[in-house]
Amino acid sequence: MADSEMCVRSSRELWTILLGRSALREPAQIEAELDRHWERLLQGLCYYKAPSSSSADKLKADKDVAQPLKDFGLRISKLLGLDQQQSVQILQCYLQEDYRGTRNNLKVVLQDERQSQALLLKIADYYYEERVCHLRCVLLLLTYFQDERHPYRAEYSNCVNKLEKDLVNNYQKQFETLFKAEAPTWETHGNLMTERQVSRWFTQCLREQSLLLEILFLYYAYFEMGPGDLFSFTKMFKEQGFGLRQTNRHLVDKSMDALVDRIGYFSSLILVEGMDIDFLHKCALEDRTEQHQFSNTPDISKEMDQMLLTFGDIPHHGPVLLAWVLLRHTLSPDESSPVIRRIGNMSLQLGVFPYLTTMLQGLGGSGNNCTASTARMCIYGLLSFVITSFEEETLGSQQHLINAACEVLSAPSLAELFWETKPNMGLGMILDSAVGMFPHKTGPLLQLLTALLSDKSTAKKVYTFLDKMSFYTEVYKTKPCDIISREDETLWRRQAPKLIYPLGLGQTNLRMPQGVLGQVVVGEQGYMVRWDYSYSAWTLFTCEIEMLLHVVSTADVIVHCERVKPILDLVHRMISTDWTVSDCLLPLTSRIYMLLQRLTSVINPPVPVIASCVNCLIVLAARMPGKVWSSLHHTGFLPFASSPLTNMVQSISAEGMKAGNYGNLLVLIEQPRGEYAVTIAFLRLITTLVKGQLGSTQNKGLIPCVLLVLKEMLPTYHKWRYNAYGVRERIGCLILELVHAILNLSPDGEASGSTPTLQSLCIYSLANAESGQAVVNIMGVGVDTIDLVLAAQPSSGGSEGPGQILIQTVKLAFSVTNNVIRLKLPSEAVSPLEQALTQHGGHGSNLIAVLAKYIYHKHDPALPRLAIQLLKRLATVAPMSVYACLGSDAAAIRDAFLTRLQSKTEDMRIKVMILEFLTVAVETQPGLIELFLNLEVRDGTEGSKEFLLGEWSCLQVVLDLIDSRQQGKYWCPPLLHRAALAFLHALWQDRRDSAISVLRTKQKFWEHLTTPLFGTLPCPSDSTEPCVLETCAFVMKIIGLEIYYVVSGSLEPSLKEALQRFSSGRRYEYWSQYVKSLVAHVAEAEDEAVRSFSETQMVISAWRTLLILSTSHSDVMQLKEDSVRLKLFMDVLEGTKAALLVPMSVPCLRLGSMMATLLLILLKQWRSVVATAPDILAPLSLILESVLQADQQPMEKTKAKVFSALISALQIQGLNGGEISQLPQLLVSVCETVQDEALALIDSTRHMTQAGDVLEDKDSMETDAVRSVQKDQRDGVCVLALHLAKELCRADQDGEHWVIVMRKVPVLHSVLSVLELSLRSKQNLYFTEAALHLLLTLAHTPQGAAAVAGAGVLQSICLPLLSVYEVPSNGASQGFSRRSQDSPCWPGVYRLSMSLMESLLKTLRYNFINEALDFVGVHQERILQCLNAVRTVQSLVCLDEADHTVGFLLQLSSFCKEWQFHLPQLLRDVQINLCYLCQTCTYLLHSKKMLHHYLQVEHALTRRYNTLRPSLTQTCSRHLIMPASGGAEQKALLAVQCSLLKILSKTLATLQRFTPDCCQILLDQCMDLAEYRTLFVLSFNTPVFDSDVAPSFGTLLATINVALSMLGEVEKKEPGSLSAVSLGSSEETQALKSLLVFTMENCFYVLVSQAVRCLKDPGIAPRDKQRLKQELSSELSTLLSTLARHFRRGSPSSPASGMLASPQTKPTTPGSKSSQEGQEPFIQLVQAFVRHVQR
Repeated sequence: MADSEMCVRSSRELWTILLGRSALREPAQIEAELDRHWERLLQGLCYYKAPSSSSADKLKADKDVAQPLKDFGLRISKLLGLDQQQSVQILQCYLQEDYRGTRNNLKVVLQDERQSQALLLKIADYYYEERVCHLRCVLLLLTYFQDERHPYRAEYSNCVNKLEKDLVNNYQKQFETLFKAEAPTWETHGNLMTERQVSRWFTQCLREQSLLLEILFLYYAYFEMGPGDLFSFTKMFKEQGFGLRQTNRHLVDKSMDALVDRIGYFSSLILVEGMDIDFLHKCALEDRTEQHQFSNTPDISKEMDQMLLTFGDIPHHGPVLLAWVLLRHTLSPDESSPVIRRIGNMSLQLGVFPYLTTMLQGLGGSGNNCTASTARMCIYGLLSFVITSFEEETLGSQQHLINAACEVLSAPSLAELFWETKPNMGLGMILDSAVGMFPHKTGPLLQLLTALLSDKSTAKKVYTFLDKMSFYTEVYKTKPCDIISREDETLWRRQAPKLIYPLGLGQTNLRMPQGVLGQVVVGEQGYMVRWDYSYSAWTLFTCEIEMLLHVVSTADVIVHCERVKPILDLVHRMISTDWTVSDCLLPLTSRIYMLLQRLTSVINPPVPVIASCVNCLIVLAARMPGKVWSSLHHTGFLPFASSPLTNMVQSISAEGMKAGNYGNLLVLIEQPRGEYAVTIAFLRLITTLVKGQLGSTQNKGLIPCVLLVLKEMLPTYHKWRYNAYGVRERIGCLILELVHAILNLSPDGEASGSTPTLQSLCIYSLANAESGQAVVNIMGVGVDTIDLVLAAQPSSGGSEGPGQILIQTVKLAFSVTNNVIRLKLPSEAVSPLEQALTQHGGHGSNLIAVLAKYIYHKHDPALPRLAIQLLKRLATVAPMSVYACLGSDAAAIRDAFLTRLQSKTEDMRIKVMILEFLTVAVETQPGLIELFLNLEVRDGTEGSKEFLLGEWSCLQVVLDLIDSRQQGKYWCPPLLHRAALAFLHALWQDRRDSAISVLRTKQKFWEHLTTPLFGTLPCPSDSTEPCVLETCAFVMKIIGLEIYYVVSGSLEPSLKEALQRFSSGRRYEYWSQYVKSLVAHVAEAEDEAVRSFSETQMVISAWRTLLILSTSHSDVMQLKEDSVRLKLFMDVLEGTKAALLVPMSVPCLRLGSMMATLLLILLKQWRSVVATAPDILAPLSLILESVLQADQQPMEKTKAKVFSALISALQIQGLNGGEISQLPQLLVSVCETVQDEALALIDSTRHMTQAGDVLEDKDSMETDAVRSVQKDQRDGVCVLALHLAKELCRADQDGEHWVIVMRKVPVLHSVLSVLELSLRSKQNLYFTEAALHLLLTLAHTPQGAAAVAGAGVLQSICLPLLSVYEVPSNGASQGFSRRSQDSPCWPGVYRLSMSLMESLLKTLRYNFINEALDFVGVHQERILQCLNAVRTVQSLVCLDEADHTVGFLLQLSSFCKEWQFHLPQLLRDVQINLCYLCQTCTYLLHSKKMLHHYLQVEHALTRRYNTLRPSLTQTCSRHLIMPASGGAEQKALLAVQCSLLKILSKTLATLQRFTPDCCQILLDQCMDLAEYRTLFVLSFNTPVFDSDVAPSFGTLLATINVALSMLGEVEKKEPGSLSAVSLGSSEETQALKSLLVFTMENCFYVLVSQAVRCLKDPGIAPRDKQRLKQELSSELSTLLSTLARHFRRGSPSSPASGMLASPQTKPTTPGSKSSQEGQEPFIQLVQAFVRHVQR
């Protein structure tokens, strides 16, 4: 990229730096610039030299400059008459700062004649601006080098001291050279010097003359001019005719008049300043006139006399002549009186006082304009001395004097100076004469006093002055009858009192008492009487307004208006200067409303008076908007609505709205005349009222006013007629200020509801009506038009010219558009405003291109900044490509953006905005960002592509900005560094791989990037620069993204090294501590911390991301030490605690929520670390208590996180082997939460059920549907509170605490109520599951089981549970769910209910038997279905339900007699189904291939099911019964086998209870066999997979065989055997063996019992009994020998129930002791049975 720092700084850049608008803002930097360039400033325009052969030779020899540039430099030199080397410098500066093409394009331009000519002319304009900026630098120094308030005063002063000696001579010579210069011609300067170009040259010549004279004038305002210099200046100006006798005056046209006038003004002012009238006045007062420099120069004085006698033909001569008259009159009154008189007469004939007024107005307002203020100071001295020295009557018209005096007094501090001088001197004498005519003539006095108001002290003086008037002047045409007079008529005396105003009784009036004396002067008008009468002029003013109200509809109205307008102007100035006087002026201000009402309704309203009235109201409205609004509302002046506003469409159509008196005035008076005083005041008034933050009612009243502006003014104001230049721009600016104020209203000031508010009306109107197009047109003015307007201004860059107003208007248009887009409701339809902004126009006419080109504007840095801000907004929201809109200019605009971005002197805020725009563009504007990235592709090794940085890549600038060596330099402040990192973060976040690949391989990239993380940040309580926090946050996020996306092996070594340094430098601990202190600071100092809250939040979020990543990427991130992890974990815990213990603070709750998330993740991921941590339950309990006190809605998620954390903490740490003191309080908190949430859930569920808002598919997990406030969510507070309650109950094993708490808080009843309602309506799945888990935990202890049963668990669950699995209406079976076993579902709820019943029955035994029988009776159909279903569906879910069902039946089987009594048929059905189930399980376990085949079919069905039910696909697919891979398939098969084995073992254990006791049936001969049914048929076939084949003895033998073979497999650890089901530990293998032995034991038991039952049954044929004996004898002998071998090898000796839900009792054996051989008791039992059979 081209170097942005030129070897020679351009004058414009120097001017920008000296103004303080660049990045160089430190006084030392300004001083360095001045030291480097002061000689250049001293040279002035001589710095630019004429062409010379030596310069041409040097240029030719210069090898650093390309030949095309040299050639073009020579052409520039010829056209401009400029030194060849300087021409090339100008060309280089132009290319750097103002060229609007690309560097590649430049070659084409230079070769093309036509394009190169256009470029030459642009460079000529640039050169002219450079010369002007050169002079402006000196002007700036002279303006402020003695201003104590200026930050660079000392630096400016030092430089002016260096310039002082030779400045005047140099600049005077340059001025002479300029006005004598011959105009260039095409013969001398080439054929481009056309007439137009010559005119451009001459305008420049005049502008430079004007600037040189302005510099000389300011110089002589501070430094003395010698008499000789005065003479030479006078001679020079005379020769030049004060600018009117230019050498090239034939070139002057109308557009140059302002410049010619300025030359005349400054010529005149320099001479007046040179005479030093102030010093002369001082010498005269102190009678030391000989000290004045002209007192000792008689020769020069005479020569001056002679020269000035030749003056008098030009108005500019007037002040010079007047000043000279004063000088000569004061220094030598006798010597030259005829000459003085003659010269004085000439000055009066030239109209010197009107000229002074015109001159001071022409020089501009004196607000920020030092030249105008200095000129006024100069003329103030002249006027004061003139009025002191000469009689007022000899000076011409008093009004002219007063006009001049008022113009002079507008300079700051002159009014104070006036009040400090004696009243009989200077301008005080004018005031005195004006008082002498008051109130006969009110205008002069009030005009003067208005000018004398500048601050509070002068306001008090003016008020007092008018409050204590001592003379009352009147004029009588004839002598009145009620007076006595002297003979000479010089003194009158009043005979009777007189009311001065003919007003009614009781109204304010002035009463002149009897006997008042008056001095009389007889003149042309009649008798002028000056009564010696004291009164308050303020009362008189009140009377004047009352009089105007009386005569408003008569012919006298015009005369009275002329008297009242100055009063209103004075009041306006008074209250705007000092508000404290407003109470005293209440009689006047309160009458303004009536005046406004009356005056605006007459036929020909007096516009100036109305404008003055409104101006007064503006000031009042700024202080008390409500009162002004309510009073104004009744005047009929403002637009109003005749019917109430109800909706936006009615409002926007202006239906039923009236324009009011103002609207009529605008249309009928102002627009035809082209003068808009009232409109300007009206706009200011409405803006003031809007800014006054009125209530919503008043704001609604303003809607008609704003609508008038939006509909009738904004779209058309540019078409109105205007008499004066600049008014159109001013009105446009005021309209946009009003809109801007409305859009910036805080939401509090705006009412919500269906009726439109001011803001919504504005947004809608601008987005959809023609007012929006008007704003677009203003933005479309473009950078070229603004530059033209600025160039045409005659002044030297003041702050109130038309150019500045235009810039302000465009800036407001940007801001308004930005706000409209930001605040507009996000709707699908694209508004007309957005269309207008983003539509593609041909020939670069679309607005996006115009906006982008504002980057070329250099005068006001805010303009391009706001344009880029709007572009950023549009790039985010508008569906268009900025790159496409830029068209062919895209690359050139890119270059301009980057040039400003890389310039070291550029204003930092523009650079930040450019980077923010690019950051947004990364995500939303792919084409544009590619343009800015400018990556070049080259083929790398093995066909891969490599990317390189192009010459114009923004990445190069960004890399420079993050370079750690640049930090702290003036061109890279923290804000800019932050913006650069935000851009890089956007690249990583958007995965711009091409850019990232270039960056990550850059040398030292990671080192520079991570530097901020290694710095020491100031303590959070210090006022940290918030952007430093953001900088660190972006670095953390980039590192996080890089680690997350890149495989650890492929990470750059430099990044790994940085992470290693981060770890070894103990930065984890540092940042952890810092983040903790940040949170603590927000918690402690909430008000202060909120300022930088977003930055704090951002850095905490980034740190959280890093820590979460470190849990899974600890190797890469070098975070392996447990001690460090523990420190980090405890810091997070303390931070969470600090934030969440301030429950009333929203910022703290937000941070607390973020920290709680991190805490939860670390609890889950660092279990081993947490296990060694100090007690964490205590702080977590405190946090929970605090969180539960906070506002409900925003805290839901945080509460959930705290509950989750407590659950994890309990699971990891338990109670640390002892009680924790918080347990009772924690239980209370949790139970109260459950109670509250349950009640809320009841209301919510009922409401939803009534509203019919129930999901059709209640079996699904789709609980995220739109619901009422209380939702049932897996991570909802209610669900987690239930889980936490469960964990606490589990921890509190003896129930000591929870019993007390549950007595206090009736939580069980609430939970069961919700449970019942949820089951009935099949809603709140997660709650239901959690509640059942809690009940299940309680049911394990006797106390808990009793409490649950006592709370009515059966009533809540038993019948409602039916709705969970209701058979569909079509009669199809429920089809045991093919979904995942783990995902929450209603069948899971049923299984849990079954477990709960099992647990309660097991714990409570006989106390619960009736409830258990009720339960089994209600759900018998499902139970039998379930037992049957194992044959058809082998999914784990189905098997799980069968397991739970058999488990419950096993417990219930202990109560056979009760069961038989209550439900005999069901008992029989269950027994049959259990036998069939035994057969099914045996068959499936025996035939692995068949099971495998069934599972494959199951898998196909599951897939089809998922296709039909897409909402479940994702959940189920993770848990398919038959996954695709072979290993997983084998694993799934083994899992099913395991389930089948558990079901089989429990089934046999249950059947054992339904068969006679072995000992009893073997030993007891008289046992009642009818009590026990035969369960198995007398057959020895192997089991088949057919429901028609009844279970037989063969089934039981097959079961034993299967168990034996499986036991063999486990012992041999065959591949594919059950031992391969991830039985990692020996305990698991042992448990499986025990289960198999247990199954065999029960099977033998049932077999023996059933066999004896058959043998004893008289109903069975003896032949069958014989067969049974034979079969069993042989089968059992074989089995026993096999078993004996197993037990000799060391199989488990005691049948355990490791994999059963409940331990089983061992069957009794005949004989109490085991045999000596160490055989198992059940083997001995079988052996005894075999012996019994063989007998």
